[in-house]
Amino acid sequence: MIKILCVCGARPNFMKIAPLMRVFRETSNLSTLLVHTGQHYDEKMSKLFFDELNIPKPDVNLEVGSGSHAVQTAEVMKRFEPVVLNYKPDYVLVVGDVNSTIACGLVAVKLGVKLIHVEAGLRSFDRTMPEEINRILTDSISDLLFVTEQSGVDNLKYEGINSDKVHLVGNVMIDTLLANRQKAEQSDILEQLKVEKKKYAVITLHRPSNVDDLGNLEKILTAFEVIEKDLKLVFPIHPRTKKNIEGSVLQTRVSAMSNLILLEPVGYLDFLKLTANAAIVITDSGGIQEETTILGVPCMTLRENTERPITCTEGTNKLVHVETQDILKHYRETKANAFESKGKIPRYWDGKAAERIVKVITGHWEGLQKRKTD
Repeated sequence: MIKILCVCGARPNFMKIAPLMRVFRETSNLSTLLVHTGQHYDEKMSKLFFDELNIPKPDVNLEVGSGSHAVQTAEVMKRFEPVVLNYKPDYVLVVGDVNSTIACGLVAVKLGVKLIHVEAGLRSFDRTMPEEINRILTDSISDLLFVTEQSGVDNLKYEGINSDKVHLVGNVMIDTLLANRQKAEQSDILEQLKVEKKKYAVITLHRPSNVDDLGNLEKILTAFEVIEKDLKLVFPIHPRTKKNIEGSVLQTRVSAMSNLILLEPVGYLDFLKLTANAAIVITDSGGIQEETTILGVPCMTLRENTERPITCTEGTNKLVHVETQDILKHYRETKANAFESKGKIPRYWDGKAAERIVKVITGHWEGLQKRKTD
């Protein structure tokens, strides 16, 4: 019996862990323990996602909560170590690039447990991003690295990672999207918001470079003041972004936008319905770049770089400088050309990444057992 301790901690992790837990449950020689670190701990970002995506209730919740990067990482490590010692897994599996990813990875390898990283190899080449540091460090200590796109394979090769550890398997985020697309269409979120298909834009903003820097945030909101005269803007606002706008000089300007619909964070199914039916998506999120590629929805990413270049070379994504005129220029171009190309579907983004991952893990474990008996 293969024992796998699976870790999730923040909203993007939930969509990645869901298909893995489903396939693990269907595999007879696998036993799993699901640990939620509690890095994202409010109802919308946690419990609702577990319910909607049919993720089993976590066996352990570390309830870490928020804190600085150092405090949060240290607290996860401190609380995770006894769980590993007690469960004695063959593997610890981490996903994505949040603080929980590197924290649990460090604990695992220091205790001599094999580490699996799902969504390995992605690089923005921008070390001011905390996620980039988490990605690089986690990949450097992992025993199995599961990659979503060819750029990840190339990056790991350049960094000297043994190619035997690296497996291009596709994208578990897309497994979740494809498995839930029909279900999401049943959502009545468009009726609730009184918006029509393809007659609104979806906005998400949460990166510190965009929302903590009030100068950059003002440039973005100035562009929105122009765009909202042309198209309704649906903006599920991240707590960090909301906090920075409230009490600032920007609050009055945001309140004055009559075509801007501000929402609390929404559940996965509602957000998928919103994204699938949008005319355009304006974001700084990594995962949304991938989702819009599959959905064929034009995406403008307000960043200087992306760790998911395939969304630009094959998908529907464009990188846009955080300057008001650049945002407006790309908005007009994207709107004018929106129906000319829906992009391509990247290799292995077919809803079966989790199955490929389980097959590799099983083969790896069998190889380890064989070496023990030889």
